Amino acid sequence: MDDDLYRDITDYAHSTPGWVHTLAEVGTQAGLLLLMAVAVVVWWLARRRGAREVALTLLVPVGTAVAYGISEIVKALVDEVRPCRAVAHAVTSIAACPARTDYSFPSNHATLAAALATGIILARPVAAWLVVPMALLVAFSRVFLGVHYPHDVAAGLLLGAIVALLAARLLVRPGTRLVERWSGGRWSVLVKA
Repeated sequence: MDDDLYRDITDYAHSTPGWVHTLAEVGTQAGLLLLMAVAVVVWWLARRRGAREVALTLLVPVGTAVAYGISEIVKALVDEVRPCRAVAHAVTSIAACPARTDYSFPSNHATLAAALATGIILARPVAAWLVVPMALLVAFSRVFLGVHYPHDVAAGLLLGAIVALLAARLLVRPGTRLVERWSGGRWSVLVKA
């Protein structure tokens, strides 16, 4: 079933104009950079709001880094061959198929996008309207480009969201205490306006 959905999406991708292919390739990386930029803006604004809000923003990169590390470990354990190499009768991928040793499950891009978006939403819920579509587009672009199965991006989205939620849940109290401690010292520029 996943092979069929992969073929349907990549067949559709090949029927789109070349500028859409370029947009998808550039957008995969640009989407992650935009999510990072939103995280920085949310942190900057949180400096006026309080220690807990600042702590949540500072946990965005922590949760994202941990999620990425876990996704790399899972990739090494699962060893799933990329669909651009494994799916019979599929059109070639739009993007260059990654090396044979760069495994498919889960999608790192989807993991990073979901972790960033979830962390941002936890710190500033009003940003959900912006970051959720961005994260979903980054994830979808990986299938559209032909380098991931749909289940790879679904697993990456789930992994990133869960790790970001856990990081915030487990670390917000110690993070808040740390921010409060930094408020009066040389790190105060990071935690208050």
